[in-house]
Parts: sequence; structure tokens; C-alpha cells
Amino acid sequence: MIKVLHISSECYPAAKAGGMGDVVGALPKYLPAHNVEASVIIPMYRTKWIVNADLRRIYIGDMKLGTEDIDFTIYEYKNRDIKYPFYFVDIPGKFDRADIYLDTDGHGYKDEPERNVCFQRAVCQWVTYSNHHFDILHCHDHMTGLIPFMIQRCFEFESISTLPCFFTIHNGQYRGLFEWDRVGPLLPEYNTEHSGLLDWDNKINSLATAIKCAWAVNTVSPTYMEEIVRDSDTLTPLYNSVREKLHGIINGVDNDQWNPAYDNFLNTNLVKEDWVSFKRDNKEELCEKYGLKKELPLIGFIGRFAHQKGADLLKYAIEQCLNSGLQFSTMILGTGDKEIESDLIQLRDTYTENVAIEVDYNEKLARLIYAATDFLIMPSRFEPCGLNQLFAMRYGSVPVVTAVGGLCDTVPDVRSDGNGILIPYARVDDIVTGISRSVDLYKDTKRYIKLRDKVTAMDFSWNNSAKQYVELYQKFLNQ
Repeated sequence: MIKVLHISSECYPAAKAGGMGDVVGALPKYLPAHNVEASVIIPMYRTKWIVNADLRRIYIGDMKLGTEDIDFTIYEYKNRDIKYPFYFVDIPGKFDRADIYLDTDGHGYKDEPERNVCFQRAVCQWVTYSNHHFDILHCHDHMTGLIPFMIQRCFEFESISTLPCFFTIHNGQYRGLFEWDRVGPLLPEYNTEHSGLLDWDNKINSLATAIKCAWAVNTVSPTYMEEIVRDSDTLTPLYNSVREKLHGIINGVDNDQWNPAYDNFLNTNLVKEDWVSFKRDNKEELCEKYGLKKELPLIGFIGRFAHQKGADLLKYAIEQCLNSGLQFSTMILGTGDKEIESDLIQLRDTYTENVAIEVDYNEKLARLIYAATDFLIMPSRFEPCGLNQLFAMRYGSVPVVTAVGGLCDTVPDVRSDGNGILIPYARVDDIVTGISRSVDLYKDTKRYIKLRDKVTAMDFSWNNSAKQYVELYQKFLNQ
């Protein structure tokens, strides 16, 4: 079997902040069916899951990080509930923290550059000197973007310099920019004539480095790949220069984790494909809990209160719809920007019978929202892939999405025989139109149920996407 090591800063269920955690936690489970043995390695945070995990030590290493002496330990997860080898890098003083990215003040850790380089060097050292053999390294996002350069150009890792590196971009907006005078001295020794591989816009740019050095680069949807090639501000020329090694592979859903028939987060599960009862009972539970009217169409929003997600537009669009006399209910779940949060709470306080909000990251409530809602709205300004629309369809909620990235790849408009409602742009007027169309569709019961039956029958599992990754892996090995 081809042996692939996935290197990431997140992996569900151990540590997750966004969609990348879901992807890294699910994709390796689907690769063995295609003759690939996948493993995962992440930093050893002190999340609740990791603290309670049964681990065994398999490697001890050390490094000189600038003037600092660093000792680290690699642990392996011992239980069989994770279906692939799962490893953790314990670096005392760097990652022994409860949150993945944010300090107690809500901002990123001030020693992020040191943490970032330290983790990547530790993984490279382990791969070089341990008895664990891998055929391919699969790196995820800028937090692992220096690894392709390190193994190809740093003297310490010369013995694995020909090891193929694959790089996945989950969100190209985050690039891992570091000042040369701060991070340069932290890197393992290399021939300085190769410094240009690290540099973009006069800084060490982890994302740009990976794009230059990786054997292949993929984004998590075909349309997002085209979008970043077309416009990524200063990185646009770089993307265009490596166009031949860019690929778009849509994300999938882990059907084991996301199964309405066996979801332990739900009080009412799907029985014998009875979607009418499943949706009705979950909708009644949610509406009773939040004082919403169950007879009205229920539109959900789950996500970060952030500009990217279009959350700042929701208040004005929903307000305009309700003021026009449109009858519907909305359930909002998320955290993030305090100004957006305040606007949405104000919306709830103004329209108490139609709007409910929970400012929280709550997996149990999220599952109930997917199961209870008639529609899920995602007014994103950009969306590399999006998973919420896939989860929504898995639970019988019709997606209402903007025509960007993976959203338009997975949700063609119902007017074109698609499976949802497509909003042209992330603008208030377009969102208003999307909500209005949703309400009209809901009123046409026969047509709505036909659409719901269609989305619940669709297969967005990882099987097809995993096969595409394997085809690229095999291409590497043939080279």
C-alpha cells in the first residue's frame, strides 16, 4: 500500500477550529479502500480530547531553535476508535495550550512564528530519523507550508529530499507571513542561494513557499482554484506560473460522523427514510426551545460571524424581509466578530417571534439546526469549499448559497434542475431575493418535498474525492 502522512494543525475529533479539521479527520478513513494507508500527525495541544487520550511515546527528539534548546516527543494514539495511525508532537512551552490558535485575549499567540517553525521541524526530523516510512507527505495549509522547502533544501533532511510533497490549500487568505529577521534564524541550515523559494513580498511566505516547492497543489473545490488563479492580489502571478500543478478536488462528508439515522447528538433520528417525521419532530423541538413558530419556513445559519461568511449582511437582509411582511423564522448559531454579534442580537431582540440566536460553538445544537431547518443559508463572500451545505443536505435542509467556490460546485440552482437556491453575490438585495425564493418554494409543498427528497438522496461522501487524491499520489510515485 502507498503510505501517506497527513501533516496538519487540526484533525477532528482531537483538535478542530474549522473545516480543515473535518477534512483531515475524515479523508484518511476513505483512502485504504484505494490501496493507501494514511496517517495523521498534529501538534499535541491540551484540548479535552487529547488530555483524555490514551497515548504511547514512540520518539524523542531535540533541536536548536535560534538560541533556544527544544526537546520534543512524538506520541501515538493507542485506541482503535480512530481508523488510522494518529500521531501527536508534544513540544513543552509551545503547544501545551487549550486553544489551537488563540490566546486568552482572543488574539493569535505572540510566539506563533516560533511555534509554527518548531512543529514543522519536529515532523521533518521524525520522518528523517525514525523507523516510520512514508511514500508521500501531504501538507495542509500554510501552517505546514515550509515542510516541502525544508526536506528539499535543508541539509539536516537530505536523506528524504526526494520524498514527494503534496499541498492542500483549505483557505488561501491565510498565508503564514513572517519577518525574515525573526524566522530566518529559526530554520535549519540551507544553502542561501535558495532563499528566494521562501520569499514573497519581502517576507517569508509559508503559503507561497509551499506553492513553489510542493510537487502538486490542490484547492478544496474546482471553482475556488479558478478564483485564486484569477485574483489572489500579490500571489496571482505565482498561481499562474504554476498553473499546471494546480488541481481542484471537492471536499466530502464523513458519512459515519454525519448520519441522521445514528446521530447521537439528536434526540430524534431518521427511521426507515421517513424524512417527513424526522424533519417535523426536530423542527418542533427547536422551535419550542426558542419560541419560534413551527408552521413557518425555518431558515438556519451556522458559522463564524465574519466578513468572509457574509454574516454582517444577515441582519439587514432578514430585517428587510420581515419588514416587507415575509413570514419565516430564523435560527442563527455562531461566534466571532463582536460588532456582527451585537447586530444579530439586536435583530433577535427586535423580532423575538421570528429570530433566535445562540452565540456559541455548540456541536449538539448545530446538528439539531441541520435536522430541524427547512433551509440553510450561506451568504459567503468566498468559500474554498464549504461543508455546511453538504451537512445540511445530508440532514434534509435545502441550501441557499452564494455562487462562489465550492458552494456553486455543489449547489446548482433549482431553476437549472439543481439542488438548492443560488444567490449571485453576497449583497443584501441578493440575500433578500434568496430568502424570498425560499419562502415561496416552501409554500409549494409538493415541489419543496420533491427537492428535499432529491438532496437527501445525493452522495457527497469522501469516496469519489478520495479516489481523485489517490490518482495524484500514484502520479507522484510513477514519476
